[in-house]
Parts: sequence; C-alpha cells; structure tokens
Amino acid sequence: MHRTVVLNVVGLTRALLGEHTPNINQLAARSTTIKPVTPAVTCSAQATYLTGKQPSEHGIVANGWYFREQNEVWLWRQSNKLIQAPKIWDMARARDKSFTCSNTFWWYAMATDADYTLTPRPLYCADGRKLPDCYTYPLELRETLSKKLGKFPLFNFWGPATSIKSSRWIADAAMHIEAEHQPTLQLVYLPHLDYILQKVGPEGDIAQDLAEIDDLVGELLTYFSKRDCRVMLLSEYGIVPVSRPVHPNRILRDAGKLSLKVDLGREYLDFHTSRAFAMSDHQIAHIYVQAHEDIAELKTLFANTEGVAKVLEGAERAEYGLDHERAGELVLLAEPDSWFTYYYWQDDTRAPDFAHQVEIHRKPGFDPCELFLDPKLKFPKLKVARRLAQKKMGMRYVLDVISTDPMQVKGSHGVYDGTDHSTPVLMSTQANLIPEHQIHATDVCDLILQHIFSDEPQTTPEPEHATDA
Repeated sequence: MHRTVVLNVVGLTRALLGEHTPNINQLAARSTTIKPVTPAVTCSAQATYLTGKQPSEHGIVANGWYFREQNEVWLWRQSNKLIQAPKIWDMARARDKSFTCSNTFWWYAMATDADYTLTPRPLYCADGRKLPDCYTYPLELRETLSKKLGKFPLFNFWGPATSIKSSRWIADAAMHIEAEHQPTLQLVYLPHLDYILQKVGPEGDIAQDLAEIDDLVGELLTYFSKRDCRVMLLSEYGIVPVSRPVHPNRILRDAGKLSLKVDLGREYLDFHTSRAFAMSDHQIAHIYVQAHEDIAELKTLFANTEGVAKVLEGAERAEYGLDHERAGELVLLAEPDSWFTYYYWQDDTRAPDFAHQVEIHRKPGFDPCELFLDPKLKFPKLKVARRLAQKKMGMRYVLDVISTDPMQVKGSHGVYDGTDHSTPVLMSTQANLIPEHQIHATDVCDLILQHIFSDEPQTTPEPEHATDA
C-alpha cells in the first residue's frame, strides 16, 4: 500500500488558479475536473467521494433534510451511520487488513469505523454558553491537540469571523496525525475559500484568501511528500456568482400551504400541519408535500417562479440521483444566478429568535447570511464585544448580530452548469493516475483506492514549497 493524503480545498476551480496560487499550480499541469454530484454541497459531495455512490444510494440528499419520523428538519448531523453505503475504509480494509484511515474534518466523522477522526463539536453549557471545541477519536486525541494547538477556533470556522485560522488548525492537526500515527489514508478538509467565495463571489476581491490557502497547501504538499505520501488535491464543488435570492417558503406561505406557530410574537414553522414546506440548501430546495394532492399544483407554481430552473417530481429525481425517501416530493434546482433561502416570515419583527444568530442546527435550511453582521446595527462590533463580555462574566446572552439581508450573498453552489466557476478540480502528485478526461464524482472513490494500491511509479517531481524557493 502507498500512504495517501487527500486535501479537500473547498471551492477551488481552474478559474481561480493564477498568480496567487503558485504552489497549487505545480500540480495543475496534469489535472482534470470533476462533474459534481447533485446537490453539489458538502455532505452530499463528501459522501459520494467516500462511497462511489449517488445520493439515491448513500442517502445524503443535502446537508440536511426532513427527518420524517422525528418531524424535524435537521442540518449538519454528525453520525457516520447516516451514510447508507460502505465507505472507502471498508473497501480498503477488505483488500488489506492493515489499512488505517484518519478522517481529519471531513463530515459525518462521529460514530465511524475510521481509525482516527476529528470534527468541529462545540460545548453547549447548561447556562447557555457555546464554547469552541472539537470531537476526536480516540477521545484523548482532543486533549493532546488542544494542548499543542489551542482549542479548535470554531468561530473562525463559520460565521462573520471566518478566517484562515480554522484551516490552519486543521492542517496542523493533520501533520500531527501523520507524525504520530502514519495512517494509510488521511482525508484533510481545508474550507477557507468556501467562505470568501460565498461572501464576495468568485469574481470579487479574493487575492489574499487565495494566497493564504495556497501557502497552506504548499506547506502540506512539502510535508507529506517528504514523508513519502502520495497527495491528491480536489474540491467538492465550484462557487458561481449569484444575485437573486428565491424564497420557496414565502411562496408556499402566499399559496396558503405553510402552517406557522406563533410564540412570544415570533413565527416558527410547524412541519406536520403545513401542507408543504421547503428545506433550502444553497441552490437546491427539497419541497416536502404533506398533502399529495397538492403536488401538481405546486410543481406548476414553482415552474413559473423566476430563479427556478427545474422542478423534479417523483421518478424525475432519478436523473439527478435524488430518488431517495429522504428527498422532498419535489426538488427545486436554481438558475445559475439564483439561490434559495429558508426564510418564511414577511415581517422581520416576527422572524424567529434564531434568525439573527449563527444557529446552524435550529434553522430549517442553510443560511449563508450567517457570514455577515447585520448592516442595520450602528456599531455591530461593539454589540459583539458587549455580548462576549456577558459570556465571560457567566451571564446569559444572545449573540443576535447576524444579517437577514440575502442580497449580501454573492456566491453559491449546488447545481452544476458546466462553467469553470461551477467545476471542481482533481490533481495529484501521482500524475499518471489522473485521467485526461473529466470524471464523475462517483469515480473519485476508486481513484483514491488506486493511489493507495497501485504500484505504478511516481511520474512527477517532488513538489517544492514555492515560498521556500
């Protein structure tokens, strides 16, 4: 077996390569592109890469879905048991029992058979505080990394304060795992570009961010290559420019299909009593239709909605690998310049209490506006400082500083339109194992296995860290 590292540089496309990416450019001479899975979102893409299956087979139909038996919409669950197909470590162990794997921040990292695992996992205290932390297996690895690297910088991982710090911490953890355990396969998640691309779009001012992630990749390429590891670099999806938010739940509300429970003057979706509701995730939305006699009406309604490219019903979902019981009765695909919000309120004063918070587990859909401070606040940083002071004093606090203005979002993903911006890349230090033609996302699993088990010799020189030249 050949020890292999897979660097997942989220959002990277050929359109972003250039003067700011000298280290990544070293691998670009022999590379290919990936036709992404639908939806091209984190959980679905990673599950496909690790199983070689479509969502219709592995069951990860988005970053979250309506858990029908629980009557709840949940995003960002962490149990690996939700993936309904064998994973790459199962396949590799069947070939060689000595195979080991480290899942270094790829998703669904808990309750897993990987040998080592790390994933973001804040501490939720009884007094309401949320403290930055992570989960690891073995459990003692968390304490070791916290002493060596400091606590995982959760608030730099997602939210208005996102920065290179979270990817830096993950990279340092990956090098620690390699130094201490030498896994056969290490899966390393580097999310830095994802945030800036959603905030300003791929054509915005991203030079600094490209340079930061390139420098980090260069360091990892040098480190792992010197330790005789084969290194693959890939991305899950590309991020396209967007300018039009679409609000499926507000459309359903206007059509009389949505049911709302009012608590303390604020509105909350009631899933069971709604005739239909949407779980929105970037450029895809699952419409769960409780009253099946409404399906034809709703399909026509959304087919005539600006910003909606396609409405998939029943067996039509199979063409996109989404015919699974977890999927909505209807699935909306956005036009390239559009994306779907989860918003359902019509008066901001009646928005749910979590709308202005970074609250990824309570919102019934993905919310990229969590990357922005509320522009209506006169002194947002002062309010953040006040809330953090309350936190340090042990007082209850609500960090309600997040924007609900969807026009601020300039980049999104989820639907592949064939453009350079929407097309993820695949590169490798083992260039002879990279096909010249575009591959499908379902082929990635087999290519990783080829890197581990193929004895073909290396055909590219050891990469040098460009900043060391």
